[in-house]
Amino acid sequence: MSRTKRQLTAISEKNRGGRAIEGKSKSRFLQGKQILPDGIRRMVRASDLIDQTFHAYNAARLREACQVFTQSMLKPDVTIGMSLTGALTPAGIGRSCLIPLVRAGFVDWIISTGANLYHDAHFGLKKKLVRGNPNIDDRLLRKEGVIRIYDVLFDYDVLLSTDAFFREIIQHEDFQKAMSSAEFHYLCGKFLAAREKALGIKGDSCLLTAAYRCAVPIYTSSPGDSSIGMNVAAMALRGSRLRFDVSKDVNETAAIVYGAKKGYSSGKKGKSGVFICGGGSPKNFLLQTEPQIQEVLGLDEKGHDFFLQFTDARPDTGGLSGATPSEAVSWGKVDPDQLPDTVVCYGDTTISLPLVTAYALDRCKPRKLKRLYDKREALFEKMQKAYLKRIE
Repeated sequence: MSRTKRQLTAISEKNRGGRAIEGKSKSRFLQGKQILPDGIRRMVRASDLIDQTFHAYNAARLREACQVFTQSMLKPDVTIGMSLTGALTPAGIGRSCLIPLVRAGFVDWIISTGANLYHDAHFGLKKKLVRGNPNIDDRLLRKEGVIRIYDVLFDYDVLLSTDAFFREIIQHEDFQKAMSSAEFHYLCGKFLAAREKALGIKGDSCLLTAAYRCAVPIYTSSPGDSSIGMNVAAMALRGSRLRFDVSKDVNETAAIVYGAKKGYSSGKKGKSGVFICGGGSPKNFLLQTEPQIQEVLGLDEKGHDFFLQFTDARPDTGGLSGATPSEAVSWGKVDPDQLPDTVVCYGDTTISLPLVTAYALDRCKPRKLKRLYDKREALFEKMQKAYLKRIE
């Protein structure tokens, strides 16, 4: 281009409120991969679809979540905690995603709403949940004894029989003491596994049985806030000695994170990752492990190393469900040096989690199970020893 033409181009750019750009831009902001996808092919794998076509907006955040999960979080030295909120298990997410993730060693410990565990137990009891229409008149459903969770439908007897199962096992001698919610859910998984065998169900039918067999501890941040808690309360009226030790839950979960970072299980220092599905109380219970270690116990720590979240909550309403990882840094929940390895994807977990699960199972080999349920007491004792030494 001649000098005259370059001058005319510069004038033209100036008149449009821009600036003259000669040759290829050297801006550091334009060094990303070009958005130029090929057409989607028949029989494309989910992992390839995500890598090749999820370029922008929340599709790009989902791609980033998949890549951080598989390339960083699934390294052997990372302990991964997952939180679950929303009615995920009635939609089949327990069987389609959570069980495969647990069995592959991709999730090491869990905090869930009691509702997710209660409704997942329906599958372990061979009860039927069906797809339906969210626009059905609920007065008709009530009249016909049908329960609706948006577009998931099931018979009222599914609740009654599941309630009866929990009341039956709670009477067993194993339950007659104070215990953490992890021990409670481990015992529930044990009894559900026996019921699976009696019903002729092969393999893991629900999250509780998979977690029991893989020794993945499952905690509930609000044990009384579910049908399981309601049945526990009913049995208390009949003299049951079962009590949830919520302080034990707080300390055990903190000990899992502290032990992971100090390398108490593996022998060398490791990292902690959080995988948050939804928000609410389980999200806070998962993240508060770091403030418990640093702020309350006064032990040396910096925060979780990896943070993935699927949520539909906005950050500007002040709710914890929408709080961002950068905000969590101010609380000590997330290591400020690790912010590049934090991703928030705004969308429905029932869409996002199956894609991430398929991606991870395709891109990564199974990890050795950490079996943290079996180690939780030892981890607790080591954290307690460090705390007592500090306050001497």
